[in-house]
Amino acid sequence: MTTHLETHEIEWRRVSPRLAVAEIISGTIFWLIVIAAAIGMWALTDWSWGLWLAGAAVVFLILGTIFTIRQVRAYGYQLREDDLVVRRGIMFLRLVSVPYGRMQLVDINRGPLIRALGLSELKFVTAAASSAVVIPGLPEAEAEQLRDRLVELAETRRAGL
Repeated sequence: MTTHLETHEIEWRRVSPRLAVAEIISGTIFWLIVIAAAIGMWALTDWSWGLWLAGAAVVFLILGTIFTIRQVRAYGYQLREDDLVVRRGIMFLRLVSVPYGRMQLVDINRGPLIRALGLSELKFVTAAASSAVVIPGLPEAEAEQLRDRLVELAETRRAGL
């Protein structure tokens, strides 16, 4: 017997690969600051562990880039008849089903880097405070269309139509 949330039954819509670019830029900035601080400590105080810390930061930067690319490919969503299913995660796969009638807020967020890449983040809030679901990395037009469609579906489901 199979369930409705099994991944092989659903054709997933993926987020934009440009999300990986935004995530890699953010991660690179962080690790470059760590590397610069470690090299600065080594140069100014002759702290020998500074070079080891800088080397470790370079390794984490490389691994973070690889994992980010794979993580972005793991995001997906599917509009079904009665609910929206969101998938994320590599090692720990998370599938969330949000019934349309339970949606209270559909919000679009655009930070400066994401906006520069023409992307948006769609956030859904339900009655349960801990149930906010986010789909990052949607092209702006797709995010707006999806928001409008979800608001329409939520209104019809709450009205019992």
